[in-house]
Amino acid sequence: MRIVISGASGSLGRALAASLVRDGHEVVALTRTPGRAPIRGAIEVGWDPADVPAWAHVLESDDEVAVVNLAGKPVDCRPTEHNIRELRDSRVHATHALVAASERRSRPVDRWVQASTTAIYGDTGDELITERTPDPEQGLPQMTGIVLPWEQASRSANAAHLVTLRTSIVLDRRTPALDRLLLPARLGFGGPIAGGRQWFSWIHVADWLRIARAALGLDPQLTLPDAPVIAASPHPVRNAELMQLLRQAVGMPIGLPTPEFVLRLASIGLRTDPLLALTGRHTTSAVLADRGFAFRHPTLGSALDDLLG
Repeated sequence: MRIVISGASGSLGRALAASLVRDGHEVVALTRTPGRAPIRGAIEVGWDPADVPAWAHVLESDDEVAVVNLAGKPVDCRPTEHNIRELRDSRVHATHALVAASERRSRPVDRWVQASTTAIYGDTGDELITERTPDPEQGLPQMTGIVLPWEQASRSANAAHLVTLRTSIVLDRRTPALDRLLLPARLGFGGPIAGGRQWFSWIHVADWLRIARAALGLDPQLTLPDAPVIAASPHPVRNAELMQLLRQAVGMPIGLPTPEFVLRLASIGLRTDPLLALTGRHTTSAVLADRGFAFRHPTLGSALDDLLG
């Protein structure tokens, strides 16, 4: 199979590309900066979403062709109008470009894996969210306001099978997200944040890779529907438990709590969005449960043990 990955220079793109290369697939990495951080065994192709004819040929092959769309600006930034617009446009414009490239083909792309996030649901309190939960019509601009148009942009893709992966926070030792989570614990501020009742949904990178590969049709034991699938561990935790496990992981015996006003002040210096810690979602996948998917790291404790050793 030829698998074309946009956003291949990101942590998930690099992990997926490396996995697919090891299995002998032809991986084409669409990147704005070819040569900067090459992926061994992958074919790098420079791309500009505004110039579809310059790279659309990568979707032409006598073999099966798949698209994995992971492109988008990292979400760890201040929630200014400018940043929110860039977060949305970087995803929507890239998706429109890939859809336009697929429409140039005489037959549909065999597989399309569309990245998304559980942030589409916004801040849901204690409500249990699965694929059966209706999609919101509106919500927080830096969450629902970005993800809704992102998913909508992919729905006209010329693809025989399209799976939208609504991914929770991916835990991977090679990503800034885990370092950001561990920082307060290492500094002794690993107590509950703003009371600690907000839910934290997550997934180990190894389990995300298995789900993504199944979406590409590469797992004969797991068939995913042509629909959104939540990629999240079956055991989300509240913030208080998250912080306790992080303290244990780094061997910090104390953990001062962080009031909301302190977090909001700190987020200015860290140039991040305080709602990333103040909001949460209690998400799990009914689709994966119905199909008997067995997570290798179903609990946060086992995931942190594996990642931090």
